Amino acid sequence: MCGIVGMVGRGSVNQEIYDALLLLQHRGQDSTGIATAEPSGVFHITKARGQVREAFRTRDMRSLLGTIGLGHVRYATKGTASSEEEAQPFYVNAPYGIVLVHNGNLTNTRELTDELFHKDRRHLNTSSDTELLVNVLAGELQATVSGLDLEPDEIFEAVSRVHARVEGSYAAIALIAGHGLLAFRDPFGIRPLILGTRKAPDGSFEWVVSSESLVLENGEFEVVRDVMPGEAVFIDLDGHLHTKQCAEAPQLVPCSFEYVYLARPDSIMNGISVYEARLRMGDRLADTIAKYTPAGAIDVVMPIPDSSRPAAMQVARKLGIEYREGFYKNRYVGRTFIMPGQSARKRSVRQKLNAMSSEFKGKNVLLIDDSIVRGTTSKQIIQMARDAGATSVTFASAAPPVRYPHVYGINMPTRHELVAHGRSIPEIAEELGADYVVYQEVADLKAAILEGSDVDDLDMSCFDGRYVTGTVTEEYLTWVEASQES
Repeated sequence: MCGIVGMVGRGSVNQEIYDALLLLQHRGQDSTGIATAEPSGVFHITKARGQVREAFRTRDMRSLLGTIGLGHVRYATKGTASSEEEAQPFYVNAPYGIVLVHNGNLTNTRELTDELFHKDRRHLNTSSDTELLVNVLAGELQATVSGLDLEPDEIFEAVSRVHARVEGSYAAIALIAGHGLLAFRDPFGIRPLILGTRKAPDGSFEWVVSSESLVLENGEFEVVRDVMPGEAVFIDLDGHLHTKQCAEAPQLVPCSFEYVYLARPDSIMNGISVYEARLRMGDRLADTIAKYTPAGAIDVVMPIPDSSRPAAMQVARKLGIEYREGFYKNRYVGRTFIMPGQSARKRSVRQKLNAMSSEFKGKNVLLIDDSIVRGTTSKQIIQMARDAGATSVTFASAAPPVRYPHVYGINMPTRHELVAHGRSIPEIAEELGADYVVYQEVADLKAAILEGSDVDDLDMSCFDGRYVTGTVTEEYLTWVEASQES
């Protein structure tokens, strides 16, 4: 999971891209980067480890000249989180010059790496799958163009060939020097991408494409629509929009974990309000809690801030139990789930949350979280509640048990680190130190997200083991477990 944004403007775009990355900071905290391009085709690129506010200085912003640009915040799922060389965007100088950012995870990186060396004669300098993607795109574009001029149809043909070679999830934005901005989405639309526009003072159109709709709203762009699965969008330097479906059999199967945890609640993805989906998760979770929890076992409902708050409010309302805020959150600590390394996540929990004993003492508390993945955070939170004086602790998850690796861009690569893998729910409760653990049902999560939308299916692979691309094998999962750490 990462956050990406691209803009085509009439004036300088560096500040607006910076502002957009601040809004997308929740999607990645390892590193960040911005690239801009002048009409002449000259690129300016700045990237660094860390968060947006600490990565860019005034001198950096002054150097980012141009009316077209893109930006990225990284949450490492491939490669090395500590490597500055793997920060995005990535650049290749031919054909034309291409700078690219990518959100997602490619699942045939071994095959592509071999092809790029033996077929394309391209050198890779990192283990990042984004470097693979930009080189595949560059190679296919090189094979497609027939002259000095670059036509939209040639770009779209190159993207079609990328779809034929690349497997996994990818929402990508690229700058092509001297020509414009290209954005495309994998044929299953697993990772989000949304297009917006606004009128410039001279009457021409400016464009933005981003991971989440809140970027559009903040910049006063009008939402045009989501980029469709398999579709490519090209915006030339004059602000003209060109689009084409580039996949043979596209189908929209977005990632359910975007709605559970990753996205900000004020975003709309694939026509589905994240906030409203989380409210519906709470409604359905309440029924399951009532079914499996003894009467009188709960005095108060509390969320684990912040992403579980909508679900917790609905649970309290539907069960008729008092809702209270028992944890105070330090907002200067990042999201523990997306921090690289188990030790960093474990160390950050108590820095991030403080339990207020006045809300816990002598009470049977029901804690609601958006999900339970490794159990590291949940275990510490349950102990914090007990230390603050709770009589009993019931822990409920707005998502089902995470029993399978996630290979499409979320950092859950190995089965052995998932607390629900190979355990029954009572065994999970014992492992976490809770009196009871209650999970959302798989069917209820799917229904809560899709209710009232035109979307028919979701990628729920980490919950049900069904990998929607159809290319994820047991051999691949074993290789991932042997070669990657979360």
